[in-house]
Amino acid sequence: MSERFDQLVNLMARLRAPDGCPWDRKQTHESLKPYLVEEAYEVLETIDHGRTDKLREELGDLLLQVLFHAQLASETGTFTIEDVMGLLADKLVRRHPHVFGDTQAIGEKLDADEVLTRWEDIKRRERKDTGQPESVLNGVPKTLPALLRAYQVQARASRVGFDWPHTSRGIRQVMDKIEEEVGELREALGQTADGDARTPSDLEHHQIEAEFGDLLFALVNLGRFITVNPEEALRKATNRFTERFRHIEEQASRAGRRLEDMTLAEMDTLWEEAKRAKREL
Repeated sequence: MSERFDQLVNLMARLRAPDGCPWDRKQTHESLKPYLVEEAYEVLETIDHGRTDKLREELGDLLLQVLFHAQLASETGTFTIEDVMGLLADKLVRRHPHVFGDTQAIGEKLDADEVLTRWEDIKRRERKDTGQPESVLNGVPKTLPALLRAYQVQARASRVGFDWPHTSRGIRQVMDKIEEEVGELREALGQTADGDARTPSDLEHHQIEAEFGDLLFALVNLGRFITVNPEEALRKATNRFTERFRHIEEQASRAGRRLEDMTLAEMDTLWEEAKRAKREL
């Protein structure tokens, strides 16, 4: 390892030492889970904003979480950071036979989709060799954000042919499915022709939730067909909403008014103003 990396590993060990930091000494794999997720999303946010200078810092914070978990494991004799890196290096070589394999495989002309298919085939063989249950859906963590998990599950099923054709006709079929799910949601809501909806019972609410989930799942499918990651799209849409709403708050504050005292029409005017300002940048 490099001198700088060795320094980081030693710093982490020092923080966990008996005379180290009380907070660091108190942490466990379980208690660190929220920080790992938080740091990963801060990296994503930095990438969204194009802040390459800030990205360096955020990647360091994410690396800290990896070092922290490895240090905890080393204290119990489970594994070390060297084991983590060694396992990763072996995996990268094993799953890239077209780069590191025999003479015939090296230099083989593959496109990105073919490489991904082979990657999944290798992963399935690895699971089989270790006695793990056979499923193309293995490896999609249940803890992923729901939209991203749906996207990955659909993508895995698609690789074995369980999918509409990836053509303009296929996109129309996906759109038809979305319209079908909208209709089923309307039916579950008991919506009338004028758009009013009655208050549902608990049983009906369960059905409404199921139909709403089916609609979201169908929308995720559309995102996959038009190469839009639904998790990214929704995150960016939420960011846009946040920026525009803050513009409303700022303008209201400058005018000495509270949002609660403004009409919806007034707030909507400021909303459109924020949209125009963004487009003009």
